[in-house]
Amino acid sequence: MYTINIITQNNIISYAAEELKKYLRMMMPECGDIDIVTNVEAKDGFRLGLMQDFGLDVSDAEDIELDDILYFDCDEKGGIIAGDNPRSVLLSVYEYLRHNGCRWLFPGVDGEYIPLQDIKAVKYRFKPSNRYRGWCSEGAQFQESVLEAIEFAPKLGMNVYMIQFINPFTFYNVYYSHRENTENRDPEPFSKVQALQWKRQCEAEMAKRGIQFHDVGHGFNYLPFGIDLSARMTEEDPTGGLSVEQLSFIAETGGKRQFFIPRWANVGSPANTNFCMSNPTARKKVVDYIVDFSRNHGNIDYLHVWLADGSNNHCECSECVKKTPSDWYIILMNELDRALTEAGLSTRIVFISYVDTTWAPLEERIKNTKRFTLLFAPIFRSYGKSVEIDRERTQLLPYNRNKNEFPKSLGASLDYLEQWQKVWPGSNIAFEYHFWRHQCYDLSGRMQARIINEDIKAYKANKVDGVIACGSQRSYFPSGLAFYTYARTLFDTSLTYEQIEEDYFSHAYGKDWKLFRDYLSRLYDALPFEFFSRDMATNRPNAHFDPEAAKKIKTIRDITKDGRELIKSHYNSDFRVQTVAIKLLMYHADFCDLISDWMSTKAEGKYDEAAELRNKARIEFGKFEKDIEDYFDHQLYFGEYFHAQKLIKETPKEDIVSI
Repeated sequence: MYTINIITQNNIISYAAEELKKYLRMMMPECGDIDIVTNVEAKDGFRLGLMQDFGLDVSDAEDIELDDILYFDCDEKGGIIAGDNPRSVLLSVYEYLRHNGCRWLFPGVDGEYIPLQDIKAVKYRFKPSNRYRGWCSEGAQFQESVLEAIEFAPKLGMNVYMIQFINPFTFYNVYYSHRENTENRDPEPFSKVQALQWKRQCEAEMAKRGIQFHDVGHGFNYLPFGIDLSARMTEEDPTGGLSVEQLSFIAETGGKRQFFIPRWANVGSPANTNFCMSNPTARKKVVDYIVDFSRNHGNIDYLHVWLADGSNNHCECSECVKKTPSDWYIILMNELDRALTEAGLSTRIVFISYVDTTWAPLEERIKNTKRFTLLFAPIFRSYGKSVEIDRERTQLLPYNRNKNEFPKSLGASLDYLEQWQKVWPGSNIAFEYHFWRHQCYDLSGRMQARIINEDIKAYKANKVDGVIACGSQRSYFPSGLAFYTYARTLFDTSLTYEQIEEDYFSHAYGKDWKLFRDYLSRLYDALPFEFFSRDMATNRPNAHFDPEAAKKIKTIRDITKDGRELIKSHYNSDFRVQTVAIKLLMYHADFCDLISDWMSTKAEGKYDEAAELRNKARIEFGKFEKDIEDYFDHQLYFGEYFHAQKLIKETPKEDIVSI
């Protein structure tokens, strides 16, 4: 008979006790019931509480609220499970269970590997390698997927979750409209009211686990001026329905105050348009809006205040050109800090080095470094290779208003971050995009996993204290290896890719896991990331013309034929998670066949036919969307593939040249 004694009374610690009880009962189904009691004097059984209440040292935590320390010292009958803050106690529970053989490979109950065994004696004290270990909403999302993502995060040792936008309607609507699969699923009506309610539900689930809540990001460049996200400027309505005053706040580009149209869009929108930051009235409106928002949302741990989601579109008016966007941005941050201080608000603010603010300010400096954290978002970097920590220095380009060329590698991007760090002494977080469009071009999932392991170590070596991954909540196709690698490397940067891969694959596929690894490697060799992603990387519509590559891609159907035999021989398992892992590979084989038809035809230069095959793949594989939507983001994948295909179709055949 086991007892769990709560030493420190706290809702998060009570939840940790419930989680410990649940998984102990699953591991030892005949151990009898497990009582949970509050007993600060307990000397036996399991004892859950803060390390401080056990007299344990926490001096290596620079900030007890932000830094996690995990501790447990248990034998076969129980023992101490503790942390330096309530969230850390929950993380310690999951890590204790991990040391007893438990694994979480996918979100949800189907992703759990819980061994049938007695608990063993384990002793452990660890401060995770990175302070910030999180992910951020992106892609097409439905509420069950988001709730499971939040539940999944601490089981892998993560402690941060971010919800983009004041109202995340956009991400939900992409899913419920079934934008890339209307042939198989009818669009479902979805409202902004529902999105807001579900966001609050997510916030409650984060609070239940003590997860750091990061919020908003884009939006403060237009909402403070009363401009709705749906506003558009057209030839018929060049003002977009905006008033004269609202137009005066929009960045002036090309001699006009207008919405910016990115190269990948057909129409301008507020989200992509910066505001006139030299205008003191505009800045005050932004500051006042953020202060009011902060006052009404005290549960936010970090409020992200970003600029427009577009590059080379900052204001060209006579005043704005006197300073770089980063200098104006710092002026805005200092004004925001003063207003928050006057309002008695301790809200932490995240400002961002992204697109045009890749360049550090020349004159201005953050005055209250304790309030701010810098988010480094190298969106233009290549994801086909990582960075060598001892990299060659790159030639830094000066800021060139609205004509900038952006660094194309992580190594070059880090050189620009170094310039920020010379004038910014505070903490830094990376905002990364491995699980956005880039995952779509790795058929194996292994290459991106290896890159992620190397990237996180490079960030750590360059004074970046963690990463928030911007990507789909359903990034588990053909497996969850890449995301698992992301979470576990953030937790412990000493882990090698090979260690993490064996850990994941051996629990997902069993003793013959190397056969599955080799099968996935063969698929990757036939259609490598560098070739598959080439349209995106180069914007050259003829980038895929390569008859020799076409021959290799056509071998995928032979590879998947072998793969199906392997899958068939390993389909039965005592553990549901292994059945799910194998089932995903069954669907993945069909996916690869369809992709190989499309891409081999593309490599032969038959672009019209290739476009038809891409569309066939979208529709045919869309028939399976409901079956695997917990793991595969159909809208993200095929929306991204359409983005690349559109470039191909717009190119005259006479412009096709060999690469």
